[in-house]
Amino acid sequence: MLLLSVESSAVTASAALTDGNRVIKSELINNGLTHSETLLPLIERVMQGYSYSELDAVAVSAGPGSFTGVRIGVATVKGIAFPNNLPCISVSPLEAVAYNFIHENAVICAVMDARRMQFYNALFSVKNGKVTRLCKDRAISAQALEDELAQYDRVIVAGDGAKLFYSSLNADNCELAPEELMYQSGTGIAAAAQDKQKIPASALMPVYLRPSQAERELKLKRKSEEK
Repeated sequence: MLLLSVESSAVTASAALTDGNRVIKSELINNGLTHSETLLPLIERVMQGYSYSELDAVAVSAGPGSFTGVRIGVATVKGIAFPNNLPCISVSPLEAVAYNFIHENAVICAVMDARRMQFYNALFSVKNGKVTRLCKDRAISAQALEDELAQYDRVIVAGDGAKLFYSSLNADNCELAPEELMYQSGTGIAAAAQDKQKIPASALMPVYLRPSQAERELKLKRKSEEK
């Protein structure tokens, strides 16, 4: 399957062109949340020598993550998929992180900074080259997550929120992922997409685990007006 995979759910922006397990070309940029400027040129560089019509599908990290980053990624992929009549594959960036550790035998604690003293998180068991999801994507406090991790022998903490979470973690069974494997990427999205269902571009939607700050503020405003 010739697949274009796009990741823009957090600080990094990444794209990869893959054919099955073979990475044809990939690129990752870690320069802040400027995805509206960097994502399309990045995709065009990765697609150099190929046309969108040659693709079998387009995969994207549809959330959770930065509200703006997720929206940009999903909108960009829809903009590619619609005119080329391509199916889409929705992937969690947390699951994409786990595929960075396919050669390890450990529990992968994928974390993204959700702010408000919480993390977006999911846990995955990686054993003998197989990734198994242990829980659904969720928003969880640092203390609740630390308590849950105590049951595992070896935990690798990774993702764009890993350093923040690990800095307050007090657990001998946990280790921080090396920098080169820390972040979600286009190649991770591609690996996680291999066994997922293709959907039409019209059905591709951002995945939010909680309302955005703007939505929360609007709700509070309406409540105050009702009083």
